[in-house]
Amino acid sequence: MHLDGQSLQKAAELPNNPYPKEWLADDLSLGYVADYKPFNFVDGEGVRCSLYVSGCKFNCPGCYNKVAQNFHYGHPYTQALEDQIIKDLSQPYVQGLTLLGGEPFLNTQVCLKLVKRIRQEFGHDKDVWSWTGYKWDELMADSDDKLELLSLIDILVDGRFLEAQKDLTLQFRGSANQRIIDVPASLAAGEVKIWAGLVK
Repeated sequence: MHLDGQSLQKAAELPNNPYPKEWLADDLSLGYVADYKPFNFVDGEGVRCSLYVSGCKFNCPGCYNKVAQNFHYGHPYTQALEDQIIKDLSQPYVQGLTLLGGEPFLNTQVCLKLVKRIRQEFGHDKDVWSWTGYKWDELMADSDDKLELLSLIDILVDGRFLEAQKDLTLQFRGSANQRIIDVPASLAAGEVKIWAGLVK
């Protein structure tokens, strides 16, 4: 099939699409963090602490945090930062943690360590949200570390950011293709279940 110049340009403006297990945290992640923002109201429901990990290969055109696509951006994740996050989460008015990036599922060394500690310290009294460029079905076919992280998350916003479907009116999403998924319900049902708090 022959593509004209305009079609080639549009194809070049789409995010990268990995094969199952093509991108692995063990090969890519340097354990860096782009930013940490405690006590915010924008990265999910309620008051949240947000950890932005460094590194992403989706390269979505129009990405709102392009600098964090670099796996070496920011600074290394430390025990001191983890302890601060746990301290901040212990505040009674904080609902939970949000993982963003970069790509959390390409930084599972950092994210798994933190989320496991959250479950150890708080059980499920604090919820965990994560954004990812992966689609649910892609994660289901990917590496064990990604599946383990998914199993510890409450809410997942899945899918690449697609500039052609950008919609600033959407709740907690940048483009209409993305979904807000209830992870425990979806894992139990064996199919995607949309978060009950979604505003239509």
